[in-house]
Amino acid sequence: MGRGGLTVTIWIQIIALLSLCDRATAQLSFSVSEEVDKGTVVGNLAKDLQINVHELEKRDLRVVSGNSNTYFDVDLKTGALYVRDRIDREELCPNTVKCVLNIEAILSHPMYLHRIEVQIIDINDNAPSFREKEKIFNISESSFTGERYLLPMANDADTGSNSVKSYKLSPNEYFSLDVQSGGQHSESAELVLQKSLDREKQSVIHLTLTALDGGKPARSGTLKIVVNVIDINDNVPVFSQPLYKAQVTENAPFQTSILTVTATDLDEGIHGEIVYSFIERGNFNPETVFSINPDTGEITVAGKVDYEENRAYDIRVQARDKGTPSRSVHGKVLVEVIDVNDNIPEIIITSLLSPVKEDAEIGTVVALVTVTDKDGGNNGLITAKIVGLVPFKLKLNYKNYYSLTVDGPLDRESVSQYNVTITAIDEGTPPLSSTSVIPVHISDVNDNAPLFSEPVINVYVKENSAVGATLFTITAVDPDVEENAKVTYSSLDGISKSMPITSVVNINSETGDIVSLQSFNFEELKTFQFKVQATDSGVPPLSSNTTVNIFILDENDNSPAILAPYSEHGSVNSESIPYSAEAGYFVAKIRAVDADSGYNALLSYHLSEPKGNNLFRIGTSTGEIRTKRRMSDNDLKTHPLVVLVSDNGEPSLSATLSIDVVVVESTADIQTQFRNVPVKDESFSDLNLYLLIAIVSVSAIFLLSLISLIAVKCHRTDGSFGRYSAPMITTHPDGSWSYSKATQQYDVCFSSDTLKSDMVVFPAPFPPVDGELISINGGDTFTRTQTLPNKEKVKIIYIIYRARTSSCCLLT
Repeated sequence: MGRGGLTVTIWIQIIALLSLCDRATAQLSFSVSEEVDKGTVVGNLAKDLQINVHELEKRDLRVVSGNSNTYFDVDLKTGALYVRDRIDREELCPNTVKCVLNIEAILSHPMYLHRIEVQIIDINDNAPSFREKEKIFNISESSFTGERYLLPMANDADTGSNSVKSYKLSPNEYFSLDVQSGGQHSESAELVLQKSLDREKQSVIHLTLTALDGGKPARSGTLKIVVNVIDINDNVPVFSQPLYKAQVTENAPFQTSILTVTATDLDEGIHGEIVYSFIERGNFNPETVFSINPDTGEITVAGKVDYEENRAYDIRVQARDKGTPSRSVHGKVLVEVIDVNDNIPEIIITSLLSPVKEDAEIGTVVALVTVTDKDGGNNGLITAKIVGLVPFKLKLNYKNYYSLTVDGPLDRESVSQYNVTITAIDEGTPPLSSTSVIPVHISDVNDNAPLFSEPVINVYVKENSAVGATLFTITAVDPDVEENAKVTYSSLDGISKSMPITSVVNINSETGDIVSLQSFNFEELKTFQFKVQATDSGVPPLSSNTTVNIFILDENDNSPAILAPYSEHGSVNSESIPYSAEAGYFVAKIRAVDADSGYNALLSYHLSEPKGNNLFRIGTSTGEIRTKRRMSDNDLKTHPLVVLVSDNGEPSLSATLSIDVVVVESTADIQTQFRNVPVKDESFSDLNLYLLIAIVSVSAIFLLSLISLIAVKCHRTDGSFGRYSAPMITTHPDGSWSYSKATQQYDVCFSSDTLKSDMVVFPAPFPPVDGELISINGGDTFTRTQTLPNKEKVKIIYIIYRARTSSCCLLT
């Protein structure tokens, strides 16, 4: 297709687009000022296009701009056309009087295109300006009046009334302003000389040209005009002032300008050119600290300026022209150095007391503190203080002299060293500070006694332990140090007046080891008590005490002992029984005791011989030998029995007894045998008398004790008895009795067989480990249990009487 055919196709598409737009095009005009705020409403499209606001979203109203920036948008809820972005007329339409933005409003369903023209109204937002900031004219004083000098024109980006409208010249006696206007872009301004120039009177004339626009309010721009008056050289240099004064900050960097000295010469050319230099006076050469520009007279920093070394400088400056012969003049410059807070405070410590005793009184001087600052004025004013909480304070003596004193109680055991931090701050801007740490050591005094871990120490020792064995190591701790903490140990009292503790145990004075000096026997000594004193080596020495309780633990070191009338192994004992004896017939009762305590004294009885015995049995706990069955013709007439009595210790110890049981035909034979045994008269014997007296006494004591106990219970609350333990008597399945009591107790048994009477007393251990067991014949009965306070010295005697065997058990 050729170029002509393509053009026809484009025109056909344009015509079709116009037909789709419902052949409806129109134009709206709005105006808005430049630089208005975003969101400013320009007009209402819904109203101008006569469209219901509810249809705007449905018809998809859009605003399209041909510009790359979208300056306007439409609010679909109200139909308002508003400013979307900043509008700068000078940027959109530079150098034009009228500025118009064309946009299109497009509606769909049906398609509708509407052109909108928005005129941007100029505001006076630009001031007139000159391309040059300064214009210099070199005019000889010999110039004639009326001579003209062309001036630059001002530019203003605004248009119309807001553009440049007038010029004016600052008031002066030499020049006037002539402005000629020939239409836009043809204005001209000229400087016209009105009066002859005199360089000696005024060598330079400064003028200001001002351009004004027509805005309300008007805005302006200025141009500086410098007129240099040229003259001949016929004058001597002269300083502008006889004494120059300046200030410089210490530590100012190199080439920092201090001041410029100025000497003038009414001449011109080479005769009016001035050369500046320093004059060295005495031993001070200004060039070591400062430099001077030989052409301009500017004095700058060339060395270190230190306020602490020199607070002011007196300098002589010379000005010499280049004429022939040259002429010179000297001037005086006084430079004052301004102090800078560049020195931190210095803290000097002089220790007076080291270390400090922990019992030092409040106000005791520990150290002297001096603070200094090389700066001057407020920069040299210092305040010192202690940082943190310590039992010390700074006391101001005079100006910057302080004393560090004790301000509270000291305790080396809590804190042995204080690091006292002192901060010195000056009053400079910004303030400078320094810190110093004073280590204050606290020395010990003997203010703590040795302390034991417990006020009462219980030590348990097995009986039969080796002599020289360490029973326990006692330790006391003293929080002091060195000699004040060196502890020695000693005993204070003995077991009794007749037995000093030093004969039983030895205490190592240095280590606290308690060493036995003898082997302990539980059956002789169950417990003993003594006090140990720990004493330090301070001056004066301090001490403390603790009580040591030694408890001897029973060991199974005693074998059972068989009581009379039977003898132990080595002799043969005999008993007789009738042939007609029934099963369960009582043959004999074996009794034994054990000097040990607890389970070590709990005895059991066994028949060890003959093997295969099926005729006799023995009570394991009672020791009673009885028949198992009736006699038969096949049984032997004499039965040798071996009784084994064992305790419950570890390992178990035992004793044996041999008994020959002889079978007789009738009970008459047994009586005959008894008659052969020498017995006392059946009359009232001494033993019966003693037994009667004992029964009566025990009964009386029991009644008195019972009455006392009831009275005590009536006067005491239940809680008062809570601290007592209760002795208990309990029954074993085999018919024996057990009696246990926290205090010392005795088991007393009376037995009255046909031919045998005895009384055995065995003490209970302390402290009680297990309950004591008292074996009584299986037929005995006891139904009363008595509970007593173990801290009261009350004894109750229980009497158990057995009618059949005439045996009695007395418990105390």
